[in-house]
Formats: sequence, C-alpha cells, structure tokens
Amino acid sequence: MGKMVGVDLGTANTLMFLKGKGIVLRAPSVVAISKSDREVVALGREAHRMLGRTPEGILAFRPIKDGVIADFDVAAKMLRAYFEITGSISLFSRPTVVICIPYGVTDVEKRAVEDVTYQAGARSVALVDEPLAAALGAELRVGRARGSMIVDIGGGTTEVAVISMGGIVASQSLRVAGDEFDEAIVEYLKKYRDILVGNATAEELKLRIGTAHPSLPRGNMEVSGRSLRSGLGVTATVQSDEIREALERPLTAVIRTIKSTLEQTPPELSADIYDFGITLTGGGALLRGIDRLIMEKTGLRVNIAKDPLECVCKGIGRIIESEGSLGDLLQIRQR
Repeated sequence: MGKMVGVDLGTANTLMFLKGKGIVLRAPSVVAISKSDREVVALGREAHRMLGRTPEGILAFRPIKDGVIADFDVAAKMLRAYFEITGSISLFSRPTVVICIPYGVTDVEKRAVEDVTYQAGARSVALVDEPLAAALGAELRVGRARGSMIVDIGGGTTEVAVISMGGIVASQSLRVAGDEFDEAIVEYLKKYRDILVGNATAEELKLRIGTAHPSLPRGNMEVSGRSLRSGLGVTATVQSDEIREALERPLTAVIRTIKSTLEQTPPELSADIYDFGITLTGGGALLRGIDRLIMEKTGLRVNIAKDPLECVCKGIGRIIESEGSLGDLLQIRQR
C-alpha cells in the first residue's frame, strides 16, 4: 500500500510530513534548470545558493509564486524529486498526498496544484485550506464553537481567517508576504540610498536586522551592492530603522487585511477573538516586533505559534494521523 504524505508546497519553502515519521523534509522551493532542455540541475538549498549567480545556460528560480503554480513542469519535477528523497514513492508504490492550498484560490489554480501533484507521481490527492492546516498546527481547537483567528504570513501570501466548528467563517488571502517584504527593502535602498541589492541580500537584511516596531531596534549590517550613480560596486552600512521604514507599506497592507476580516466576523466570534487573541504562523511571524505592531494597531492580544514555519505542515500531519476524524476538512480528488 502507498504511503500517506502531507505537503506544504510554499512559495519559499516546501515541507513534507510522512505518516508515522513526522516532518521528513524542509527545503527551499527553488529549482535550477538547464535552459536548453529544462532538465533539473539542482534543487533545494543548493539551487537557493545559485539564485542571482547562475551562468547564461542555467536558470534558478521558484516554480511557485504567490502561493500558486507558476511553472507546471518544473514544479512537478521538484515535487517528484522530493518524493524520491524522502522515500515516499517507489517503482511499485505511489503515495496518497494531502497538500495545502491558499484559501479562496480559483478553480484553475486549484486544478493546477492537483495536476502537478499527480504529475509528480501521486496515486490520489486531497486538498486542505492553508488557514485550517495552520490553525491545527498551532494547536488551536478549531472544532469548537469558538472563534479563533489565524494569520499565516508565508513567502507569497498572507492568509487571515476566523475559524469556528472546523470551518472558515471569514477569510481573506493577500498576496503580500515575505517576498513582498524583500522587494520593499530593495526598493527602499534604491530610492533612499542609491544602492541596488539583490533579493537574497534583502532577505538577509530582513532576517538579521529587520524589525516591525520602533521600540525594538536590531543594530546595523554592512551590505554590498551596486551604486546607481557610478554603476560600480559599493559597500554600505544599513540601519535597522531603515528596514523598519522599508517594511511599513507591506505591513500596513497586512494589518488592513486583518482589520477587514475582523469587520466581516459575526459579533459572537469577535468576542471570542477579543478574549483569546490572534495567532501568528508562517515565516513572517519571525519578524521581530510584528506581534507588538499588530497588537497596537488592532487592540487585540497577539500570540506567535511555536515553530511558526512548520505549523501548516504539522497541521496536515495531524489530519493524516487522525485516522479519518479530521477527514471532513479535506477536499478529496481521486483519479
């Protein structure tokens, strides 16, 4: 019998859960291919190191963009390779796959995720909404008649949802998340420092000295880039406060979406959220001070989940290990 595999196919990272073993893979959703025949040259961490550094004949990129499939064939090859690395697939056995999707994606985008998973070798596919998986992974009691608010800030999308009795009551999906944070830093340095840096450098700035709240400065960091005035290489020291200013616009969009979702929430569930607060998951939850910023802007308590990067995958794992008791959360597709 085939194995049961849970997949968090994220814009920035792919995580896999194998029934009976737990999380067996954490790897960047990056692939390097040969331009001539589109064969995979590298993937995962090796391909991530090649971003922005490849020669003319090789292209390193992410086949997932804003939480949806951007390159069908390459995404399928990446997923197939990860199935093989984790031992989820063999010559005589194909896995049953539970894979998450952003809430509110179109039927075309949903079908693309299914088709990629089948192309990668799945025997059957079940879909689960990302906010539900994140809430389960954060150990929220989603089956109760009580409102819980989850804010999952990933690489390509921010999912905001109010959940009660195992279903999503109000939700919005915003295509502003970690990647948009990086792009905002690149644009800020171009505009105010006349320096051009790559997205990888912007991500490092975000991780090392990034902050969302003015009361939590994180020092400075020296970066190398290209001067927009001379066209030559240049080194500059960037302050933590500059990164905070750069992130102000995308963070404002996230907070606006949280407030808008709260406005759509029935009063009884709003009272529950006021009592129990908002739970943050995803890589964006690791941005220093983001909980304090959201708390100030909404007036609600904000909790950061344990291991926020793994919450979605852990939630899928809980569904797989539940022996069917959480099966009603799935959208099952078989061929």
